[in-house]
Amino acid sequence: MMPFVLIALIAGAASALMFASIISGALISLVLFYLAPLPLMVAAIGWGPLCASLGGIAAAIGLGALFGLPYCIAFAVTVALPAWWLGHLVLLGRQVAGVAPDAAEPEIEWYPVGRILLWIAGFAVLTTIAALLTLGTDAETITGTLRRGLMRLLRAADPQTSGEASQFVDALVHIAPAAATIIAMMTLTLNLWLSAKVTATSGRLRRPWPDLMTAELPPMTLVALCIALALCFTGGLLAIVAQIATAALMMGYALTGFAVLHTLTLALKSRTFWLGSTYAVVVVFGWPVIAMVILGLADAVFGFRERFLRSRQPPPLPTP
Repeated sequence: MMPFVLIALIAGAASALMFASIISGALISLVLFYLAPLPLMVAAIGWGPLCASLGGIAAAIGLGALFGLPYCIAFAVTVALPAWWLGHLVLLGRQVAGVAPDAAEPEIEWYPVGRILLWIAGFAVLTTIAALLTLGTDAETITGTLRRGLMRLLRAADPQTSGEASQFVDALVHIAPAAATIIAMMTLTLNLWLSAKVTATSGRLRRPWPDLMTAELPPMTLVALCIALALCFTGGLLAIVAQIATAALMMGYALTGFAVLHTLTLALKSRTFWLGSTYAVVVVFGWPVIAMVILGLADAVFGFRERFLRSRQPPPLPTP
């Protein structure tokens, strides 16, 4: 019991230190801040969700005692809660129906990767909305606060701020919620992947490594995306929330688009080159990720992966 509690406290302390490092203002602290869920996720996947919950509660209480209640709540919502729940989902499984319960190795159906992606999108939406609500409770207050903050940053860098810079700030204000959502979703996805890799390398991953090429979002996600897109044109706080939800779901389809790309390039001899080039272009320029979103949406509608894999299956043997 003592080693279990010690591991939980160590994971919580590491996450809390990484989260609080943003106060220093150093550039490396930004990397540590985004990787703050990693220790708790490793604890959740390697030692169980209870370990992550104990470490998260201890870390949140410590941050609250040192820096105040806002830091405690922010850590609990953006770090501890996603780490605990996503770690729980990774280990969630059920015995396949029709298999004898006394079998030597019962077949386990593990929680689908696509549904975990949907939960990550939900947490990205939650954390972004929570951050925006600290700026105000209506759209005008939120956008005004964002605009004043960005203008102060620009004036600090260049006191001779022109009207063109003001227009640039207005554009940033409109895309800031969606950009924050994309960053939150990508960092949560990266943290979960890294924590699973760490536990798999150490031999503590209690489920087989999933086939990421088969990851797909639930069918109703497309309906939710259409509703969110429609609400983006309503205006006010509802439009901001809809933009955040749209950005998160779009990134979910972008990730499934990469899975589609990995599947469709199986027959290529230069597969490694094309995949590496695609990742490099997306990382360097950013906007080509739109192609992955389109590919993910197209697969959700037309089932490209299923058709491709069906075409690669050998024909049935002739019956005598």
